[in-house]
Amino acid sequence: MSDNKKAKDLRAMSPADLKERMDELAAEHMKLRFQKATMQLNNTARVVTVRREIARIKSILAERG
Repeated sequence: MSDNKKAKDLRAMSPADLKERMDELAAEHMKLRFQKATMQLNNTARVVTVRREIARIKSILAERG
């Protein structure tokens, strides 16, 4: 699993790369939610960081129009 990226790093990415990253994070978020539901998740903070990074990407894409 990759590290959380800062908004500055995300702004340097192209829109296509941002959408691809968001798709990867959405899949990871779904996986983490299932692990949490089945009591197999060790790092519960990762759910929050993934959700926040998705929100950052959505905000950057909205800024660009």
